[in-house]
Order: sequence, then C-alpha cells, then structure tokens
Amino acid sequence: MSLLPSRFIYLCLHFLVLYFQLQESQQSTADFSFYIENHTRNPDDLSRKQVRIYQLYSRTTGKHVQILGKKINANGDDGGTYALLVVETETFGSHVRIKGKESEHYICMNEKGKIVGRPDGRKQECVFVEEFLENNYTALVSAKYKGWYLGFNRKGRPKKGSNTTQRQQEVHFMKRQPKGKAGPLEEFRFTTVTKRTRRARRLKPNPKRN
Repeated sequence: MSLLPSRFIYLCLHFLVLYFQLQESQQSTADFSFYIENHTRNPDDLSRKQVRIYQLYSRTTGKHVQILGKKINANGDDGGTYALLVVETETFGSHVRIKGKESEHYICMNEKGKIVGRPDGRKQECVFVEEFLENNYTALVSAKYKGWYLGFNRKGRPKKGSNTTQRQQEVHFMKRQPKGKAGPLEEFRFTTVTKRTRRARRLKPNPKRN
C-alpha cells in the first residue's frame, strides 16, 4: 500500500516534464516562424541592385555597342552619346540588364534570337548573364534562351542568338570607361609573379644592409 503514493507522485512528475517539453517545443517553433517572416518582409541590404555605367567595346568591329532606341549596333564611337550604357545588376549575381543612358531602351532578345531595344527591361528576355572569358573579354548570354549570345558581325549588325557560340569573336566584349574618364579599376595595378621575378628579387641587393 505504501508504494501507491510514490508511484502516483512519479507519474505526476513524469506528466509535468512532458507538458513543459511540449510547451517549449511549441514556443520554439513559433519563434522560428516569426523570425523567418520578419526576415522575408525586410529585404537584405546586400541583395539590392547595383548600377554601373560603362561602354562595351566590340572585338569584331573595334567600336562600341550603342542603343539608338529599337535599333542596336556595334558602331559607336568612344565617348559617343548612345554608347554610354547603364548596367543594372544584382550585388552577388552576374545577371544584368543593359540600358542606353540616352535612349533609355534596354537590350533584349526575342524568341527568334533577334536583338531589339525595348523601353521596359523587366522581362526575362532583357536579362543577360555575364561570362568572363580567359582572354579577358566578356560574353553576354541570354538568361531566357540558353546558349544564345549577344553578338555583332563585322558591319556592326546584331547576330541572331541561335547563330552564336561563346568561341566566336562576334560575342566578345570588353568593358571600358568613356574617353577621358578614368575608371576605379585603373587605380590598381596587377603584376604576375613568376619564378624569374622571384629569383631576381632574391639576387637584388638591399641598400639598407650597406
């Protein structure tokens, strides 16, 4: 008979422990959901769009891409009015939208692979992905039509995206600042360190030791 009260107390304590564990679990789940909701409502500052202004030098024509409105070509002069481009990109992404600063039209590629200028660049057809090549050039492939690149022939006319590949010179571009304007990257100088340069540094006398 004396064992009944102890068993009863044990069962009560056991149920109390289970009750508090359940409450704690529900509270944690509620707090986590609230945390996710708040962070999805408040966009991360690091994911905001960046805007850059530069020119696209065409390897084929030796001139620059210019957006005249609906028509686009690669015959623009360095510093030309329609060759100045406004490039919108995500902070940590390579997806870009390219707009003419003067014409305010975006470079877009339609379902036939034709390059056209449009005033509204929010559609997927106006989004390109930057591909950085080993020869220091940049290629721009359509984000919607995989394998179709922005390219221009020797006369500066746009090529159909279906007739382009990454290896063609017609799709190779170089980002350049307008004539007479120094870009921020020009403040830095990059040198390649080879075995020969390291050997020369070791053999070079140190004037401080004399």
